[in-house]
Amino acid sequence: MQTIAAIASPPGQGAIALIRLSGLNAVSIARNVFVPKRGAGAIASQPLEPRKAYFGAICDQGEIVDEVLLTVFRAPASFTGEDVVEIGCHGGILVSRRVLELLLRSGATSAPAGEFTRRAYLNGKLDLTQAEAVMDIIGAQSDLALKAAARQLEGRLGDWMRAFHDDLLDLLAHVEAYIDFPEEDISPDTGAVMLGRLREEMAELERLLATAHHGRILRSGLRTVLSGPPNAGKSSLLNVLLGFDRAIVSPVPGTTRDVLEEAIMVKGWPVLLVDTAGIRDGADALEQEGISRAKKQRDQADLVLHLFDASTGSPATLPEGGTGSLLVLNKADLPEHASWNSVDAVRISCVSQGGMAALEEAIVSKLQLCLGPTDVENDVSINARHQDCLTRSLHFLQAAEIAFTKNLPPEFVAEELRAALAAAGEVVGRSDTEDLLGRIFSTFCIGK
Repeated sequence: MQTIAAIASPPGQGAIALIRLSGLNAVSIARNVFVPKRGAGAIASQPLEPRKAYFGAICDQGEIVDEVLLTVFRAPASFTGEDVVEIGCHGGILVSRRVLELLLRSGATSAPAGEFTRRAYLNGKLDLTQAEAVMDIIGAQSDLALKAAARQLEGRLGDWMRAFHDDLLDLLAHVEAYIDFPEEDISPDTGAVMLGRLREEMAELERLLATAHHGRILRSGLRTVLSGPPNAGKSSLLNVLLGFDRAIVSPVPGTTRDVLEEAIMVKGWPVLLVDTAGIRDGADALEQEGISRAKKQRDQADLVLHLFDASTGSPATLPEGGTGSLLVLNKADLPEHASWNSVDAVRISCVSQGGMAALEEAIVSKLQLCLGPTDVENDVSINARHQDCLTRSLHFLQAAEIAFTKNLPPEFVAEELRAALAAAGEVVGRSDTEDLLGRIFSTFCIGK
């Protein structure tokens, strides 16, 4: 493969920028533009030692572009499994681009998004779940999300999937052996034993699939929709929880007409706040569109904060309680209307910010109810791609179970088991395709 190069540090100004090269010609390309500052003669005539930082300058036709530190990692003991060179230069936008341009002119190819991690996967340094965990670590917004990504990078999910894959393969081998050698003496309880093993694998798969909800919340946050009538204080609450003015606040009903989303942390838990239009009758056509969007968001929420103005009368019908619902009374700094006196709700004031600690506690309690009985500190949590693969695998295993129980020919069972194996293998990349890899690594940042 071609030698690739990219700036691996974030865009913008900083103390240091990092430029990476990976490939067969990484070292020779770097040497074309790197001039050592100390012991130049000895270094020029000898190979660069791996994992040793060399101080020198990047030069363009004799002109110094920047003073840098250059480190070489020799294959296969590198992140990508290829020869890798990392150049640490000063962190200006212009200087890092100039260094990259020189490397590209010297023979390197600009790396697309995720190409370094893709090569690590292709060279057997990571399985597909670990490659995805790299991006999860970079994008983690909470301690729990970071821990979950670190567990996946350790290979916990990959190890589980390989064990599951091997168990299915062993089961398929038994079915294939029965098909190929029907004349062999087979114990009458063999079918029952195999059916029992199949059901055990299905139960394990269902347990892992149950973590998809947990994984989505850890990665994206508890989707929390602020819902209620106009002027209840939804946009004010959004601003208070964020700590800055994100939404326009006005006493004019119908000010909020579109959906606003912002991520926050609530006591260490990721929460995605969604501000919506006030729901009321008699709105004009434009406001009605905002109300329609608000209702859709409410239907898709993990948690709905039903906000009402405590200083005015309560509606005839209050929202039903439950795991995904929380009643919040705003404007507690004003006298409370008598109709709310016996209503169990979290009382807050967006003006005085009173009751915010109680609201945060209530949100966390609801979040933990949403997650259910799970050890979020230690469990593996799958993502949407894993969920799709494993759901298809479970579907094929269920079809195999039906074939078993209906005493269909073993060829039917074997076919379903093969399909289940293929779907499960996609999780770690055992049955990868270029389209699949393209979708995954296109979500990565440049230089990773």
